[in-house]
Amino acid sequence: MGRVTTRRPVRRIDGEQRRTRVDTVVAEEPLEIRVNRVPLAVTMRTPGSDMELAQGFLLTEGIITGRADIASIRYCNSVDDNGVNTYDVLDVDLATGVLLPDTGIERNFYTTSSCGVCGKASLDAIRQRTKHSPAADTVRVDSATVAELPDRLRAAQKVFDTTGGLHAAGLFTRSGELLAVREDVGRHNAVDKLIGWATEQDRVPLRGTVLLVSGRASFELAQKAVMAGIPILAAVSAPSSLAIDLAHDTGLTLIGFLRGTTMNLYTHPDRIT
Repeated sequence: MGRVTTRRPVRRIDGEQRRTRVDTVVAEEPLEIRVNRVPLAVTMRTPGSDMELAQGFLLTEGIITGRADIASIRYCNSVDDNGVNTYDVLDVDLATGVLLPDTGIERNFYTTSSCGVCGKASLDAIRQRTKHSPAADTVRVDSATVAELPDRLRAAQKVFDTTGGLHAAGLFTRSGELLAVREDVGRHNAVDKLIGWATEQDRVPLRGTVLLVSGRASFELAQKAVMAGIPILAAVSAPSSLAIDLAHDTGLTLIGFLRGTTMNLYTHPDRIT
């Protein structure tokens, strides 16, 4: 697994017994994303699928609309104290004619693994206009199929089995086929990696798909789904009020508390048959 995980000593207490052991934990490192050699964002992520993460981030922030907007993407020569490349800096060159957004939105792009929109200047800055609105998507998904998705996602979480410390995002077809899954210490990073995968595959907009996240459905995750043209977002935990408002306004079907055969349909329930 490389840098995805690391080993750390831990003191284990089990009743009256105490012993020292080595534990496998998920890795967390900063990734700086530069666009046209200008630093744009720093996010704390689990290393791996970094180029997908960058592409998904740029698409869900409205900087690009698809893979054709990127001329090249590569690791910079970022070195540590020993002169070894850390692979923690990515440089993205935009295609000719693709411009960086107006800096007047005053977004501080520094993000952490627990909060991806903490630097937003205002609610208006977060409500970005998508070129891939899901409102007109006529996909219908059987509720029994939706109910099976958490088990299918969990079965595909390879690193979680080792560490127990990762969020996951899975993309499914209307029939429940798993197209791709990504894991990360940050829930927003997992979704960006997944959307970045779709961007590389030239699948955006993601019509007729279901995005399942392993935690709660925050405003930011709803926004990312909308920006990628995903019509259905499901979460095993609760949605936030702003996520519900955004989903209602943009035509996104939002499902929360997806556990077993039960689920709450918060917006646009007609897509679930």
